[in-house]
Amino acid sequence: MSNMKITFLGSGNIARAIIKGLIANGTPATEITAADPMKSALDEAGKLGINVTMDNQSATKDADVIIISVKPNVVTKITKEIASIVGEKLVISVAAGITSQLLQESLGAKAHVIRCMPNTPAQIQSGITGLFATAVISKTEQRIAEKILGAVGKYVWVNEEAKLHAVTAVSGSGPAYFFYIIEALQKAATQLGLSENLAKLLVIETAIGAAKMTLTETTKTADTLRREVTSPGGTTEAAINILEQGDLVGLLSRAVESANARSIELARDIT
Repeated sequence: MSNMKITFLGSGNIARAIIKGLIANGTPATEITAADPMKSALDEAGKLGINVTMDNQSATKDADVIIISVKPNVVTKITKEIASIVGEKLVISVAAGITSQLLQESLGAKAHVIRCMPNTPAQIQSGITGLFATAVISKTEQRIAEKILGAVGKYVWVNEEAKLHAVTAVSGSGPAYFFYIIEALQKAATQLGLSENLAKLLVIETAIGAAKMTLTETTKTADTLRREVTSPGGTTEAAINILEQGDLVGLLSRAVESANARSIELARDIT
């Protein structure tokens, strides 16, 4: 990403995560600018060696790519402020619920807009991001977006903007589901008499190992792997029976459906 000036409007956690990933992947810090009205946030971003400013317009003026990384409720205020400067520049928005139509209306008809939905593991370069490109986006611009978001993990493209709601429900909110399960397993382990440190080690290493197996065992589904470890009459079967009696599959399905519905609802409230 050398010889390309990238500006972040907003310098919070996700912005700083992407900036760290870009620098780690070879983008010169001098080619990156962050604009933010909060001095404390700018101070944190400045520690990365990038350019910082409180002026959105000056930050946007010389940028080749603009990344909108602020809270949804202030997006249109910022986009209207920079609309006269954007022209046909590539604008990538990580603001949840702000549709490409709303971005286009506030930025101007010439703006080239990509929406994306990263998740919190992006903070350790282990995230996954859903991306949606509007009709005017070129293959070159898609590759630019891939390099930027690829700096914090993997990425997938969706061909319908509405599918970003499902991406939000599955991967955007998803880390919290796994944190919740890990928390519950650790609690169960301590109730059996294990120390908190030992419970944490056992649960986390088991989670990591299971995730790696689902990734490396390309010919086996998660269902197959589960069945292989579930011996008839054994301890795992006894546990799985309880989970099935409690309809864990149905519960998770309803949880994800609820997150999806809430994402749609929030987007409607914003627009």
